[in-house]
Amino acid sequence: MTAAENVCYTLINVPMDSEPPSEISLKNDLKGDVKLKTEALKKVIIMILNGEKLPGLLMTIIRFVLPLQDHTIKKLLLVFWEIVPKTTPDGRLLQEMILVCDAYRKDLQHPNEFIRGSTLRFLCKLKEAELLEPLMPAIRACLEHRHSYVRRNAVLAIYTIYRNFEHLIPDAPELIHDFLVNEKDASCKRNAFMMLIHADQDRALDYLSTCIDQVQTFGDILQLVIVELIYKVCHANPSERARFIRCIYNLLQSSSPAVKYEAAGTLVTLSSAPTAIKAAAQCYIDLIIKESDNNVKLIVLDRLIELKEHPSHERVLQDLVMDILRVLSTPDLEVRKKTLQLALDLVSSRNVEELVIVLKKEVIKTNNVTEHEDTDKYRQLLVRTLHSCSVRFPDMAANVIPVLMEFLSDNNEAAAADVLEFVREAIQRFDNLRPLIVEKMLEVFHAIKSVKIYRGALWILGEYCSTKEDIQSVMTEVRRSLGEIPIVESEIKKETGELKPEEEVPVGPAQKLVTEMGTYATQSALSSSRPTKKEEDRPPLRGFLLDGDFFVAASLATTLTKIALRYVSLVQEKKKQNSFIAEAMLLMATILHLGKSSLPKKPITDDDVDRISLCLKVLSECSPLMNDIFNKECRQSLSHMLSAKLEEEKLSQKKESEKRNVTVQPDDPISFMQLTAKNEMSSKEDQFQLSLLAAMGNTQRKEAADPLASKLNKVVTQLTGFSDPVYAEAYVHVNQYDIVLDVLVVNQTSDTLQNCTLELATLGDLKLVEKPSPLTLAPHDFANIKANVKVASTENGIIFGNIVYDVSGAASDRNCVVLSDIHIDIMDYIQPASCTDAEFRQMWAEFEWENKVTVNTNIIDLNEYLQHILKSTNMKCLTPEKALSGYCGFMAANLYARSIFGEDALANVSIEKPIHLGPEAPVTGHIRIRAKSQGMALSLGDKINLSQKKTSL
Repeated sequence: MTAAENVCYTLINVPMDSEPPSEISLKNDLKGDVKLKTEALKKVIIMILNGEKLPGLLMTIIRFVLPLQDHTIKKLLLVFWEIVPKTTPDGRLLQEMILVCDAYRKDLQHPNEFIRGSTLRFLCKLKEAELLEPLMPAIRACLEHRHSYVRRNAVLAIYTIYRNFEHLIPDAPELIHDFLVNEKDASCKRNAFMMLIHADQDRALDYLSTCIDQVQTFGDILQLVIVELIYKVCHANPSERARFIRCIYNLLQSSSPAVKYEAAGTLVTLSSAPTAIKAAAQCYIDLIIKESDNNVKLIVLDRLIELKEHPSHERVLQDLVMDILRVLSTPDLEVRKKTLQLALDLVSSRNVEELVIVLKKEVIKTNNVTEHEDTDKYRQLLVRTLHSCSVRFPDMAANVIPVLMEFLSDNNEAAAADVLEFVREAIQRFDNLRPLIVEKMLEVFHAIKSVKIYRGALWILGEYCSTKEDIQSVMTEVRRSLGEIPIVESEIKKETGELKPEEEVPVGPAQKLVTEMGTYATQSALSSSRPTKKEEDRPPLRGFLLDGDFFVAASLATTLTKIALRYVSLVQEKKKQNSFIAEAMLLMATILHLGKSSLPKKPITDDDVDRISLCLKVLSECSPLMNDIFNKECRQSLSHMLSAKLEEEKLSQKKESEKRNVTVQPDDPISFMQLTAKNEMSSKEDQFQLSLLAAMGNTQRKEAADPLASKLNKVVTQLTGFSDPVYAEAYVHVNQYDIVLDVLVVNQTSDTLQNCTLELATLGDLKLVEKPSPLTLAPHDFANIKANVKVASTENGIIFGNIVYDVSGAASDRNCVVLSDIHIDIMDYIQPASCTDAEFRQMWAEFEWENKVTVNTNIIDLNEYLQHILKSTNMKCLTPEKALSGYCGFMAANLYARSIFGEDALANVSIEKPIHLGPEAPVTGHIRIRAKSQGMALSLGDKINLSQKKTSL
């Protein structure tokens, strides 16, 4: 059962398992009572939709069903008359249809307005002029009916008949214009005005001119049509702009959001004046704030972003940054993300201070708000935006840093990591802010909960504390965070009850280096019987170490070494120098001792032991070389990394600005609008036409200019063979969320093929929207059939099916031609995208589906293979170009892409050049793909497998 048949069965309530009845039994039922007739008529409709021929039932229905006044039967009859064949095989109208025509005329004069209106709607679908001609007086009379439902459908019927058969009602525009002048109902006026726009635009303009001052009082459906008319008129005749642009300004104040949206879009295309752009942008912002639907907010935000892309409009939008920030009141994260990015693109030295104030307030609001799941992510976005503002406008950094430093102690590690990265960059770039940052860092240091953030804070303090007081403060904070030392002895005393936890002194002078228990032969027994303690009683660093995280201990050793060497250079007294160095070495030694004991959950690693031991040796020798390495080389490395990052950002911004800048050559002609001919107004594109073409499948603007030429560029998929009785081929138009199949069907026989039907089915996450209608093909005739397939997710899909038909005059069963499969490529839905390293690592850890693809290629160069994979998969390489430059025999790169459905796809390419196999050896290695859905991971892997080898032309 096809989707269309399912719909029909649902509509007319026929049981799905019912067998098709015979023609004789249907005739008998059609002669029975009203209930039998209703059920029989339903079955007849279903059978005709399925391609059955029931010519013997036509007179029975006319005699026994058509005269009835039952409303249900009249509804079903309208469906029946729409689908039943009305002509003989040679194209002449059936004689029986004259009787039906008389029934139409009676229904058009029926006292019930619903029957009149339904019949008028049905007449819009008739394509036979012979049937319509006798009905014209009755249709005209319906324009004067008392009920608006009848009148508005009468307008539609007249419009359709005038468009298809103008000779039947040549005075339709004049008739509808007179009707429009006297009409009061909004829906009737809208239909009449729409007809005048398409049938006689001059009359529509005449009417609009008489009531242009009352446009604001019209209904929204009529206002939308007026906007469309003004748009088309002003584009066709620019001299009319002054006459109608004031009307568009007025419609910006409409109570209907749809009218405001269309009026703003029209105003932008009709005028580039700053006042017009500002009015349209303000209208868009109001719509975003007032509309509750997040999809609407995102669509209108995209329009604002499009406005910003125009260089002359950007300056106008910069004055509206504060209004744009009002959108942040929306709880949806995607809306907030786009809003912050737009505000960041528009920020300038004139408004950056106000922007920072608003963002600081937003950050403070999120401080203790946990009721929404996206609060942490929103805080991250705010931190990154403030970071970008501070980098671009250094004067703002001093205002931003104190607020952000509070978030180093945040439970959300991602937001704290962003703050830490910002602080690290700020303290390196802005020398005047270093004392402030160090002071704030020391204030929040004891409250840091995440070990990763703790390590980063240690590094910053060790690198940038330059005064004797700051160095001493760092040592005090470290001792406070470490607790009583020696750690092993104090922990064992607590376990045996000799020392109560509250008796611990967080900061105190070290008394002993080695405990009384020597080798601690009984420690394992003590640790196994250790009583449970609240971990929050421990100081933070002590807790990290007892949990077995000794990487932070290696970082602490490096920090202590740096500040000790710097302390030696600042303080001249030998006794103080030795005391400070000894304290630092004591802390390292007690951590080493703890790592070798069985108290921590995990023992210390050899790498961490080596690092701490190296730091102990450096402090014991205090050589000038080591002083330079620890206190100069590290900072230079950071400086080089930040410089490279800044260069990349400037390069990307330069590319973006070059794209947006309009370059005008010295010899380009200047267009004066007053002197431009009507046929030369090609600079502005018809937005309504573009929308229509996009809906029809031509999504690109270059295709909209010449859809036929673009169609020839597409690959034709051959569905049947040249020797088959029916030849078929298809153009596959892939739009954002659907696929349109344009199938050419050619009758290669000398017979007339009746009920030629294209039957399709899908495999994968595809769904057939509607069943194509049956056709009748003359000998050697051809026809185009369109089918729509809905796409729900990014994965490879297959469309398959057959063509069935009857041969005219043959008594045999239906014939069938099986079609070749159409494979839908996943690449049509994947687009390159960017994300930060932290986001990539987070998604890599979260995604549960992985697909590992072995490299099997004939490409012998690593870079060439990477570029080939990028081109084949539409993915973007996140690894910087500098990291991939040079040649070392192996390469590792991270790739990222995002589908139009919002699905993320990650890939890690790890490849090498096997030197031992010679210079012509192909690249080897693996590609690991991770995605949230199984279909995405498998489909992307299949695509890489199919396109690994480079084909030689």
